[in-house]
Amino acid sequence: MCSIPVSRCLAGAAIGLAAALSVPSAAAASKNVLVVTVTKGFRHSSIPTAEKVLGELAQKDGSFAVDYARTDDDIQRKMTVEALKGYDAVIFANTTGDLPLPDVAGFLKWVQSGKGFLGMHSATDTFRGHTPLHPFTVMINGEFKYHREQAEVEAINSDPTFPSNRHLGATYKVYDEIYILNAYRREAVHALLDLDRHPNTKMPGHYPLSWSRTYGEGKVWYSSLGHREDVWESSDYQKHVLGGIRWALGLEAGDATPQSLRAKVSEAEAAEGFRPLFNGEDLKGWRLRQADGPASWSAQNGMLVNEMPEKGHGTDLVSAEKFKDFTIRYEYMVPKGANSGLYLRGRYEVQILDDYGSAPAPGGNGGLYSVKAPSENASKPAGQWQQAEATIRGNRITVTLNGVKIHDGVEVTRGTGGQLDDQLDQPGPILLQGDHGAVAFRNVRVKTLAN
Repeated sequence: MCSIPVSRCLAGAAIGLAAALSVPSAAAASKNVLVVTVTKGFRHSSIPTAEKVLGELAQKDGSFAVDYARTDDDIQRKMTVEALKGYDAVIFANTTGDLPLPDVAGFLKWVQSGKGFLGMHSATDTFRGHTPLHPFTVMINGEFKYHREQAEVEAINSDPTFPSNRHLGATYKVYDEIYILNAYRREAVHALLDLDRHPNTKMPGHYPLSWSRTYGEGKVWYSSLGHREDVWESSDYQKHVLGGIRWALGLEAGDATPQSLRAKVSEAEAAEGFRPLFNGEDLKGWRLRQADGPASWSAQNGMLVNEMPEKGHGTDLVSAEKFKDFTIRYEYMVPKGANSGLYLRGRYEVQILDDYGSAPAPGGNGGLYSVKAPSENASKPAGQWQQAEATIRGNRITVTLNGVKIHDGVEVTRGTGGQLDDQLDQPGPILLQGDHGAVAFRNVRVKTLAN
């Protein structure tokens, strides 16, 4: 019975009712999620923060409740096939090692039946090192290989419409410990966050950070971010994780179909007569200049990437198709100190070099090597994508770099060095120099010109 005045008692009841309505209770949640934080290897100091954040996200969202498996005994009790019937999704938050699951096959079948699985950071360091790959590794689609020092990266938002990415812009800057992975199959996942260069060395290449996929009727979501406490505490990462949880629970729609890497040209360029020369998927239509040379080239996430061996050189790459008069458009990226080039007809090199801020030179970026320096230095800094267009008619070459015309009808009467042959008046292939340094190309398209 209220011992204070009735008006104050009624006001207090109203306040209590409002509070109850504004903060959804766990009992009202429609979904149940089990958060597993058991480790059998390295134990991250951020695990208590991860547990706290996931609990807070559940309380604020109100559509799901979380339970925890923090010990071996918890796993043995809560992850039997029978106990899993009480959950709609399981989260491995920075787990490591071979966890004592009572029935691994039963757990995977549970996911395949239409449930959700989510992994953060070292979830890919769980059941690691098995030969053949552990079935868990196949499901999550990756296995921790190594990491170097923590670094700030600018992740590419590969699907701004996905629930875990909608709040991010075209890129997402984050400072964290970035994993390099084994056993990742790009064709098996829907990419969410990617890097187009190594997080530490900055060498061009594909380094995935986050993805979604279907697994039978189930939904799998992973993010390699989450080593640091401040990452877990950041609003962007929390929204990233919450979007993944809501998608895996079927509370929000999101496409999990692997994106096509098949190269296309825009309608405008197609109308001009351009077509892809690199298909975006593999090296079909290209060959190594030296068949027995190091296989340094690969197709990675829509890029044509030349990775230099730790000691030694790579190999030039040559197109199977030959051209006489044509225009080629392409984008390229080099790390600091790199040196490459693109040869028109396999005989005239348009130089590629890290020379941002230097004086123009025949051997500089965009130079017609050993023949003519660009009219000005139009280079971008190393690690940025650069756009180039080169046209050759007869023996005259015009080049535009990053929107600046740096050569206009320059007459070239000899090979520029390193050419395939000296048959200057004959059609020839596109040659990408790979023996000097790391480089990546993308959006390589060509238009044949009438004689």
